[in-house]
Amino acid sequence: MAASTILLVEDDPPLRMLTARALQEDGYVVRPASSAPEMWIAFGAGPVDLVLLDVMLPGTSGIELCRQIRQRSDVPIIFISAKGSETDRIIGLELGADDYLPKPFSTRELVARVRAVLRRGGMERQGGLARQNEAHFDGWVVNFPRRELRSPTGALVELTGAEFDLLSSFLNNPQRVIARERLIELSRNRLGDSSDRSIDVLISRLRRKLQLAGQHAPITTVRGAGYMLNAEVMRV
Repeated sequence: MAASTILLVEDDPPLRMLTARALQEDGYVVRPASSAPEMWIAFGAGPVDLVLLDVMLPGTSGIELCRQIRQRSDVPIIFISAKGSETDRIIGLELGADDYLPKPFSTRELVARVRAVLRRGGMERQGGLARQNEAHFDGWVVNFPRRELRSPTGALVELTGAEFDLLSSFLNNPQRVIARERLIELSRNRLGDSSDRSIDVLISRLRRKLQLAGQHAPITTVRGAGYMLNAEVMRV
């Protein structure tokens, strides 16, 4: 099996060299970059299996680069940043990052998180969602292989990776209450960390995207129990 290719975007030369060396010693192919222009050159040089993306970069920030990457690719992204507050992790969640590693970090933890994210990505591709084709509910259409959501009018609705995973959880359990603790656990499995506030933000964002003019989103709150997708789901 070919070694996974990691695109490392870090503007600090010593840290970039140390991180690249640790990943290479673990068998990964590393393409280093120090800025947005260098990142796009490296991104276009061939398939990339994971992006390690520093938040604080000269010129275009890592946050903006994450938005741009998500417009064209579902490649796993791990943010690395000196900022490690809950708010920063929530921003990463909303943008579709797969994990968030605050600085300073050990190379052992970095390698462990890279392995975990790549392993989760492989399981998602090989697991049940990859074998499913489409799900229809209230006129909405979800394409699992493409990880796409289309509205009843046929418009493509942009979802972050975490939002799509949350919607998939509801579609796998239609008209059943999912406990809040279970949703927190699902989010933690994707990001490596989560919190009550992260779930509140994620549910709120998904509801807004599923809300049509004059209609309520089909995700309802069951007081004291959790959340439920209040719609019939048809598999195709």
